[in-house]
This record gives sequence, structure tokens and C-alpha cells, in this order.
Amino acid sequence: MPLLHKIAGVVIICAVVLGLTLPGERRGRERSTVAARAGVAVRTPAGDRAAVSGHTGARAPGAVVPSVSAAPAAVPTGPVPAAAPAAAAAKADELGQVPVLMYHRIMKRPEQSLDRSSKELYDELTRLAKSGYVPVTAAEFAAGWFNVPAGKHPVVLTFDDSTPGHFGLDPRGDPKPDTAVAIIEQVARENPGFRPVATFYLNRDLFQMAGSEAAAGLTWLARHGFELGNHTVSHPDLSRLSEKEVRKEIGGMEAEIVGITGAHATTLAYPFGSAPRKRSWAQKKDGEYGFQGIFLAGWRPSESPFDVRFDRWAINRVRSEGKIKENDCTRYCSTAWLDHLDANPAERFTSDGDPNIVTIPRAEEDRLAKIYRARARAY
Repeated sequence: MPLLHKIAGVVIICAVVLGLTLPGERRGRERSTVAARAGVAVRTPAGDRAAVSGHTGARAPGAVVPSVSAAPAAVPTGPVPAAAPAAAAAKADELGQVPVLMYHRIMKRPEQSLDRSSKELYDELTRLAKSGYVPVTAAEFAAGWFNVPAGKHPVVLTFDDSTPGHFGLDPRGDPKPDTAVAIIEQVARENPGFRPVATFYLNRDLFQMAGSEAAAGLTWLARHGFELGNHTVSHPDLSRLSEKEVRKEIGGMEAEIVGITGAHATTLAYPFGSAPRKRSWAQKKDGEYGFQGIFLAGWRPSESPFDVRFDRWAINRVRSEGKIKENDCTRYCSTAWLDHLDANPAERFTSDGDPNIVTIPRAEEDRLAKIYRARARAY
């Protein structure tokens, strides 16, 4: 394993096991309460896919993102069948790492280390497009549903805190210029095949919209394939709260999202990347919320959801890097990790082009999670 991965892995494991807040999020909280507000993703409490159909991005008509719990009745025990020649020719490896990028405020002139300028966002998304990355939503990622062409690589774009630089509508009903949504759509127009989808983790500010404006804005996002996620009402450190307080923060935000959109969130992002004392408090509350995946504040790409090591209740993210740098960004932020994956393509998730099949190199068969063996093909 490369030294970069070993170091980053130790950081993440220690943070999760000890319940610590990761460095970038802790500094963001100390320096700016605005930059510290993070987002949440939603799902129906009963576990149905109503939220996914409305919030997980553009798919072919009638396509359905499968539920995580939809495991085969009997797990195959024999060798994984042979992959299609085209998948092998594309060097598909759907056990590779996936960058889940974490953004905070998008501004013309960044003020804090977590801020990104509109140009920085445009440049990073253009780099992704030119490097063969195709965005998927956090909900699609957690469900293991990759509608990505063969030979291309999924990337998850997540925006925390629902700040005005992420999204707003102009008087004509179009995304305001220089917002994250406008930039994503611009990069998609300039780079055919780059899906204009992302996940927005919402706090009660809702892009500083209210009333009918908020309803129109969230409806626009859902209809255009953007996922709306849960990030709690007031962005507290959940590790310091009681069970009742944790559930009130998550359930309160869920109720607001459902009240406006009629659909539950599929995923949650912890404020500051900090888990409650019992992770189950955040995962589900009957009748109020139930998530398919929960995201940390991160310092390394995520394992593939097909990997036996994948933990859907602690999904890693990578902080986007801008001009206002911190020392640890030289190793752990987006530029360093994208450079690393470019230099080590065998470590990166490469799609086989079929969202119903999981294609892997035969040598990696022991890393495949059992529930995905029925969908797997190897070469």
C-alpha cells in the first residue's frame, strides 16, 4: 500500500474509533460558523425508494436505484463468472477507490480555508471532466448504482451547509451565475458526458431561502437531478449531544425537507464529520428518518461500496483544495488525491458501463462483499 494511503488511513481510523473531529472540519468550526455548517441527505423512513426517484440525478426513464437492503436470496458460492470482453478491454475495476469531494462556501473571493472561489470550482470540475470522471449522487454511490460509461470513473460532488453560493434562482427561474449549480451545468455543457448532478447537505438556512422561494428552489433542484441531503437543523457537534438531542437535530431537518419536497433524504453528512456516541442514533428513527449512507468529513477517497471493507455508516470524503491552503492539504486534499489517482490508475474505480453488473479483476475477488457476488463478473 502506498505511503500516502497508509498515513491517511491511520488518520481516518483513529478519528472514527476515538470519535474525534477531523482536522479540517475542526479548524473550519473555529474560524467560521458559516463554513462549519454541513449538509444532510434524505431517505424514506420505511426504506422505500421514493426519495431516490426524485433526488438522485438523471437516469434513463424508468431506471430505479436499487435499495441497499436488496440482497440476493442466496449468495452464490462458486467462482465469479467471466466478465464480458468489452468490460475487460475497458480495464474495469469496480472495487477501486472513489473520490467523494467535499465543498463548503463558493464565493467570488474566498475568505476562509474551506471556501472556494467560483473559478476554483470551475477549474476543478473541468479537470475532473477532462480526466474521465462522471458525477454520481451520494445516494447512487451508497446504493452501488453507477450509471457511468465503460472506462470512466465515478466522482461524488457534495456541498455542505446550503449556503447562497451553492444555489439560487434568478428572476427567470434559472440558477444564479457563479453558484455551484450554475458552474456544474456550465462544465456539463462544455464536456458532454459529465453529468450535472451533485448532493447538497442542507441545514435550516436552505441557501438563505424561505417560504415559497425555498419551495421553488428545492423543487427545482430535485427535478433537475440534484440530491437533497440531511445535515441537521443547526450543525452541532453530534458527539456532544444526548440521544434525544441527536434525533431532534436530524429529525427536525428531515421534517423540514419532507414538508417542502414531500420526499425523505437518502443520505446524511455529519456536521464536522463527528459521529454521535452511538451511531445507530443517526442511522434510523422509525417514522422520521432512515438513511442508506452517512458521510464523514474526509481525508481520503472512499472504498467502493462493493468492497468488503466499505462502511456505509462512515463514508470518507476528500476536502476540496483552493488557494488558501493548510499544510495538511499537500497530502490529504483534492489536488493531492486526484494527482495520486492519476499516477496510480489501478487504485481508481473504473466502470464497466453496466450499472447492473460489478466487474472486477479476478485477483481482487476476495475483496468483493458477499451481497454483490450475484452481480459480479471477473476477468
